[in-house]
Amino acid sequence: MKYLSLLSSLVLVVSACQPDASVSSTEAVRIRWARDPETLDPLTQPNQNATDASYLLHLGLLQVNYQTNEYAPALAQSLPGVQVLGDSLTQLDYHLRPTAAWDNGRPVLATDVAFTLKLMHCPGLPNESAREQFGFIRQLRADPADPRHFTLVCRGQANDYQITSGDFPVLPEDILDPAHTLRDFPLSVLQDWLPKRPPAPAVAALVRRYLAAGLAKHPGHLPGCGPYRLAAWEPNRRLLFQRKAHWWADALRPVPFVLQARPRQLDYLIIPDDAAAVLALRRQEVDVYPHVPARVFERLRASEAARSELAFYTSPSYDVLTVGFNTQHAALRDKYTRQALSRLFDPVGLLAATQLGEGRRTVGLLSPTSQFYNDSLPLLTYAPTQAQSLLRLAGWQRQANGQWRQPNNPQPLALALRYRADEATFATAALQFKAAAEQLSIQVTLLPMEAAMLGQALQAGDFDLYIRLVKGNPFGLNFESMLHSRAIGSGNITGFGRPDTDHLLEAIAAEGNILRRRVLLRRFQALLRDEMPILPLFFLNNHLIVNRGLRHVVISSLKPGYAATALFWAAADSTGSHSPATP
Repeated sequence: MKYLSLLSSLVLVVSACQPDASVSSTEAVRIRWARDPETLDPLTQPNQNATDASYLLHLGLLQVNYQTNEYAPALAQSLPGVQVLGDSLTQLDYHLRPTAAWDNGRPVLATDVAFTLKLMHCPGLPNESAREQFGFIRQLRADPADPRHFTLVCRGQANDYQITSGDFPVLPEDILDPAHTLRDFPLSVLQDWLPKRPPAPAVAALVRRYLAAGLAKHPGHLPGCGPYRLAAWEPNRRLLFQRKAHWWADALRPVPFVLQARPRQLDYLIIPDDAAAVLALRRQEVDVYPHVPARVFERLRASEAARSELAFYTSPSYDVLTVGFNTQHAALRDKYTRQALSRLFDPVGLLAATQLGEGRRTVGLLSPTSQFYNDSLPLLTYAPTQAQSLLRLAGWQRQANGQWRQPNNPQPLALALRYRADEATFATAALQFKAAAEQLSIQVTLLPMEAAMLGQALQAGDFDLYIRLVKGNPFGLNFESMLHSRAIGSGNITGFGRPDTDHLLEAIAAEGNILRRRVLLRRFQALLRDEMPILPLFFLNNHLIVNRGLRHVVISSLKPGYAATALFWAAADSTGSHSPATP
């Protein structure tokens, strides 16, 4: 009732232990985060921490099982049945778990799923990324005989629809739309609503109520169906999640891995500085340190004292270090200029300097382990002589003072490079590029920034180049949110996009034939190499360090690289210390 009042008025398993999932750990697990999630609005997840937090509060139909590195049923009873219709549509048949319920006891129903899908397409909400990601779902057909049964009608026949169609947090209709006003609007109508057309009054009223709820900073205004609630949030310092005493999934036997929620508390400590994070780990003020820099990881692992207290794990990841070019800026509109600048990065040297040689170089955004990887493309190398040739091909002429100018452009080639200030790998890459560019008399201004400020600058197009990680996975091969012209101003930060490239991205997203999809994806990687809006440098390994007292440590190649909700503490002995884990 409290919620109604508020809103109406406005892998790899490395532990040998098998836990009893029906018993929750009585102690908190303290996890280091390098940055604040910034927002807990379930419609927008600007970084991995926001995504992780969202899935503690809410659940999707399907979620990643880090033990198997596959999607598994969460709110759904099972993976959806698939039926191909003609040559352009796919039907996915879902059943919700009978016990799934909201915090107020109301069951999770097909109407909640339909409402959430429509919310992703309401103008005026922070739903740009979700709109791109799930735009292929065109209709939800509810079963009038069973409120937990529905069918999704999807445009296209991509094989991954069966799993990617269920990976979004489902939200309660009755709380956000008690009058059920969105039921009057078919999903396709909202999807096809012209951007310049004013929203319907009922939609505008719903958007106002949603925004007034302030879910970005006050997620407690919206009941979830996930295992935790937010107990405290001190921005840029700490987020504390409290396990619900009575959660619907506790009644399941056995409890599926994706629905295990063992720690009574998950205490995320925001520690941007790596040295401070190591100190907190050694003082036992932090229990889990994910994404440890390679040098820090190796230094600690070499310490006998550290090995007696800590367990060390490494797995490959789908995180790729990338450089982005602002293709909207005059100096960077020509692809040969972008190709030239890409030759001034040294992937081999950077991999050795920042990752101790661990990781995998790549020709594109797909992992070299992918069946769709284009191995016909050569790996790029540091090549300053080739860079000069490409600059001349783009029309740049070297002046007597060494600077580069174009005939119709009075400004010499000079660049601003933005990156996160708290990430040593980014800083090393930026310094290497600056040194290489300045040898060719190209001025580079380095602009390290705090994460939130960087995100705003990139969204505003206030950069020439950026360096950042792209966190991928082997499931979704839909790059529309990153490179489609429709996504310029939201997920498409580089501003790249043409009708032919848009068509290629749409074809990849919808293609269901593996062979044809392979051809399309290899063409996409070749096109990305030629146009160079983004330069992928290399994939990183995932390094994780945990307190040896923790059990059921599951690490994965999939983000965030470990399963926080599966952890539990070993029983303390009479001295209060925990028995060591065996990595």
